Amino acid sequence: MLCQDCNKLESTVHLTQIVNNKKVVLNLCKNCAEERGFHSPFENLPFPLAEFVSGMVGSSKKTAVKGEKKKSKGVACSSCGMTFDDFAKAGRLGCANCYATFRVDLTDLLRKIHGSCDHRGKVPAGTSDALKPLREERQLREDLKRAIEQEDFEKAANLRDKIREMSE
Repeated sequence: MLCQDCNKLESTVHLTQIVNNKKVVLNLCKNCAEERGFHSPFENLPFPLAEFVSGMVGSSKKTAVKGEKKKSKGVACSSCGMTFDDFAKAGRLGCANCYATFRVDLTDLLRKIHGSCDHRGKVPAGTSDALKPLREERQLREDLKRAIEQEDFEKAANLRDKIREMSE
């Protein structure tokens, strides 16, 4: 996307503000942003994402319960050959297949970083119909959990049966 001011350089500064309940979006190149007085407080500070992730992985290894084994321990990705220890050192995965290979450990890591491993954001256009059964099943599972907590076992049995029907 080109800079909104000069229409010559690629925009690298993207600023969104709410002014009088209206959204104002500016897409500027670095030079035009500086002319307007916008400066990033992190401009000269590199963000060590790899170090952050490897630190989180390292802390999860230390807090693992004694005797508990992770599924991806010693397993290497079939596509790129990366191990979870390699990921812990590098802070990034080797390929798309690594997500499936290290799913269990990545789920734990995401839960530590974000507080949850469930996606709550936007979905691509046209996929909402495909996701409808998954959302219904998730809602039924939440209702089942609530019914069990409230000791409404008849309702829980009905919900369990509905979940089984959906799975089949």
